[in-house]
Amino acid sequence: MDVADLLTSAGINISVCVVAFSLYSVLRKQPSNACVYFTRRYISEPIRHDDPFSLHRFVPSAGWIMQAWRATDEEILEAGGIDAVVFMRIVVLSIRIFIIAAVICVFLVLPVNYYGKDMEHKNFRFESIDVFTIGNVEEGSKWLWAHCLALYIITCAVCVLLYLEYKSITKMRLAHITGSHPNPSHFTVLVRGIPWSQDHSYSKSVESFFSTYYPDTYVDHQMIYRPSTVHKLKKDAKKMYRILRPVETEYVRGDKPCYLCGGTAHTFKLLQNGEDSIRSQTSIDELHPTQIEKECPAAFVFFKNRYAAVVAAQVLQSSNPMLWVTQLAPEPHDVYWSNLGIPYKQVWVRKIVVLLIALAFVFVFLFPVTLVQGLTHPHVLTRWFPQIKEVLKLQFLNRLVTGYLPSVILILFLYTVPPIMMLLSRIEGNVSRSDRKRSACIKVLYFTIWNVFFVNVLSGSFINQMSIFSQIKELPMMLAKQVPTQATFFTTYVLSSGWASLAFELIQLFALICNILRRFILRSKKEPTNIALTFPHHTEIPRLLLFGLLGFTLSILAPIILPFLLVYFFLAFLVYRNQILHVYVTKYESAGQFWPIVHNATIFSLVLTQVIAVAVLAMKKSPMASGCTIPLIIISLLFNEYCRKRFSQVFKRNPAQVLIEMDRRDEQWGKEEGIYNRLRSEYCQLAYISRDLTISKDFSFAGPNRQSSTDHNSPQGVNENSLKQGTHHIKLQK
Repeated sequence: MDVADLLTSAGINISVCVVAFSLYSVLRKQPSNACVYFTRRYISEPIRHDDPFSLHRFVPSAGWIMQAWRATDEEILEAGGIDAVVFMRIVVLSIRIFIIAAVICVFLVLPVNYYGKDMEHKNFRFESIDVFTIGNVEEGSKWLWAHCLALYIITCAVCVLLYLEYKSITKMRLAHITGSHPNPSHFTVLVRGIPWSQDHSYSKSVESFFSTYYPDTYVDHQMIYRPSTVHKLKKDAKKMYRILRPVETEYVRGDKPCYLCGGTAHTFKLLQNGEDSIRSQTSIDELHPTQIEKECPAAFVFFKNRYAAVVAAQVLQSSNPMLWVTQLAPEPHDVYWSNLGIPYKQVWVRKIVVLLIALAFVFVFLFPVTLVQGLTHPHVLTRWFPQIKEVLKLQFLNRLVTGYLPSVILILFLYTVPPIMMLLSRIEGNVSRSDRKRSACIKVLYFTIWNVFFVNVLSGSFINQMSIFSQIKELPMMLAKQVPTQATFFTTYVLSSGWASLAFELIQLFALICNILRRFILRSKKEPTNIALTFPHHTEIPRLLLFGLLGFTLSILAPIILPFLLVYFFLAFLVYRNQILHVYVTKYESAGQFWPIVHNATIFSLVLTQVIAVAVLAMKKSPMASGCTIPLIIISLLFNEYCRKRFSQVFKRNPAQVLIEMDRRDEQWGKEEGIYNRLRSEYCQLAYISRDLTISKDFSFAGPNRQSSTDHNSPQGVNENSLKQGTHHIKLQK
């Protein structure tokens, strides 16, 4: 592949981005698309669709870019919560790291690679990409020390930036714990593996156990009921809500005549506030289940203070570790109710089964990756499909098929991965939505790193790819030989998977098509419901980390990828800020739990880069430069261990010192009684029926309802004031 082929691929993706960004700036101004591009405000405010025709609605503009650029971290916090701020910190961290890497490698390493051999260079457009890689440097050349020096600078910069970011996000997490309103999850413990007794119900067992062993701090408990029971009640409630809703809008006075019998119909008491009314009038206790088997061996147990809940959650409750298993409860909005009924003894079996299914899926995916690798080589392609030999003689089509098409096909296959991993994470038995998404994020990350990086580098037949497991000691040398040769494929992958994916993320193609079908094909006048989307951390974080891995490993081997990578991160900064401010709705918080994944993946990428550099320099017969690179591996691992000891524990457990101080503060201010009264209602399964019925009205407790900045390009009739965040008062650590 030559420079002209790379520029062709870049030109195609630049055209796609320009067209998509221009189209977005027009589509977002149409009032009919408010539910697609202003979802956060759409679900909280009534929308008027009487916007008169005006020409400016069909003229592309860059106002949304300026608004996303000017948005502060405080506005991102109000709009998307801590997880959104942490995600944007990941993007900013990537920009900082690769600005340093690009400056060092483009101005130091790239010239060394280009002039590494005494050869006559062609016209720049027809130069092979290989002349920009370390493979073009003579063996034993003293200029290989430039690569070693660049790697030292990059390693030091990454360690410093990671440390500062880890410290800042840790402070932000602690500020979230201490600065928010009293969170029911801090007083609540989820208990599973409750032993069965013929003499009394699960509820009596829970009450007896905790009254006996925690007599001073135990307050109450709330049993979990089988999903079939609650789902039936939920279905009936939805049916009644659909029946009564027209009555609320059309008949708001006294008695109305019954047209069937000529008499007077009963007066319905209209619900003024759907969620508050249903929550206040429905409780599990009022159902009085007549059969003990409706209860699950799981319950939420409430304690008088935070410290007592933490102690109960972390100690072993029984001599049998499979019984009376405790953990801190997730936030009410974060609870994944359908998985609470899974017996605890099944959880470890489910995890093993999910692991086996995921491994099988990884191996099955080797076949499409092998197909994609075949497309990058014209001689392999003509051997598979002899009839296209004449077509490939056309220069433009040859560049399109071998340079652009393989990465597009791989991307299409990869779009099937996140839904499958999310399904597997659900089967695992995670009890919270954030845990399910975090588990899916880890699975997608492992999958993409293996299939996009390692399998493409170790390209060949399926049998050849499997042979690496019997030659694991030779893996560094194999990577050292193959990574520079795959620089062109990874560069085009960044263009197609990075730039183009951001364009489609901005347009929200699926939601836009659904909205067009509903409004203009089906002619439905009913306002859409259930359109609130949460941020897809499980797809976007693995993509960022994969591009970070490609940037690290190719920074000194093939620095030509770095400018394209930097463009991607700058576009991501604008696009994701816009989406957080206007599109995605935060229903629950993990308080930055995704950051340790990012830190560990970054350290892995850095160490892998150093290992490959040691092998490459050894192959280039520069033993001194290779040996001087080895200490970097040790330094990186020691740095990671220090961060693990210093910061990571805060993301696993809440500090007792902080919790005790909060308990004392609540005691001084006399808040305990109000907190106790809220605990049972917040963890009531039936209370969440109202959230499904009134999803277009409110996300109340601890589910981050935010306020975004004014958007002068939003369609007329869309109220710019979004929901006020009432649970996070955090001073961001700069």
